Amino acid sequence: MFKRFFTISFLLFSVGSFFAQFNPVFDNLVWADEFNGSGAIDDNKWFHQTLLPNGTSWWNGEQQHYTDEITNSYVNNGLLNIVAIKEVYSDQGITKNYTSARLNSKFAFTYGRVEVMAKLPYGEGTWPAIWTLGKNITENGGFWASTFGTTGWPACGEIDIMEHWGHNPNYIQSALHNSFSSGNTINHGGIMASDVANNFHLYAMEWTENEIKFSLDSVVFYEYNPQPKNIANWPYFQDQYLLLNIAMGSSWFSIDPFFNSSKMEVDYVRVYQASPASLSPNEETSPLSIYPMPYQEEISFFFKDNLPISGAYLYTFLGKQIKLFSCKEDINNYSWESLKSGTYFIKIDHLEKSTTHKIIKL
Repeated sequence: MFKRFFTISFLLFSVGSFFAQFNPVFDNLVWADEFNGSGAIDDNKWFHQTLLPNGTSWWNGEQQHYTDEITNSYVNNGLLNIVAIKEVYSDQGITKNYTSARLNSKFAFTYGRVEVMAKLPYGEGTWPAIWTLGKNITENGGFWASTFGTTGWPACGEIDIMEHWGHNPNYIQSALHNSFSSGNTINHGGIMASDVANNFHLYAMEWTENEIKFSLDSVVFYEYNPQPKNIANWPYFQDQYLLLNIAMGSSWFSIDPFFNSSKMEVDYVRVYQASPASLSPNEETSPLSIYPMPYQEEISFFFKDNLPISGAYLYTFLGKQIKLFSCKEDINNYSWESLKSGTYFIKIDHLEKSTTHKIIKL
């Protein structure tokens, strides 16, 4: 949650007109944690982020230490518990009056649907969030920063799937932070929910190459689709990772002096992406299939017939042509491993038709 103060505005919607199921193309469960059993969290899936990023505190004037103590994060009876506690705690030479947990997923992805079934903490000063950050962020102490960190915030991109403030109970907000709009962001929408501290709700986000949708219990309440897209308003073409946390207080709201502890309970976290079958809607008319997709190093192009190619062009996500191919062999022999991580498009001209294919380099 790398934001500063912004005014919370209520958005009114016609539920009937905004009720929508997510894109059925996201039909393949690629990563999940069902939090079965009891005990410590699965460290094959989650990383405790505890290092104070600026050496003395967290962003936004937050007043907690994030810890890896089992009292702050654990699994019990099939639920993940993230617990904010009022307690004096010293770490890294700094003493704080509250503790909590901040979990980074050890999984990152480009495009898909995220579903989180959760019950939220209560009390003035609590600030729970379900969100994502670009895997390329350079923030000290993050799971990915030491190996993939190349880009600072907000240029790395942030997607806030769910935020809730204890001083404004039951108001759920989603937001986007990027180089075009960060801190006092203009890219946000919200909805009122029913008794979020005592009821589980489904918080979800659907992310495609064109737009990002946010929903509460399958009611879509905010969509982000800037036009025209550029690197400032749309850094969302490469991997993001999930975060779950409860912050305590900030520079713009205080904590109830009688607060003792409260927790966020998570039933499951699920990430869906398109299956290979769903990624080929033009299979009958296209002469080309590509495997695997997304790819890391090796990629293969299979031409389904002997139609001659009159032209083939490789473009960046923002439409800049970076390669003209002369023939089918030229396509397969190109050094695809040299491309940077991101989304590209290859346009194939054959006879009197053209087809365009998306290519994702992890």
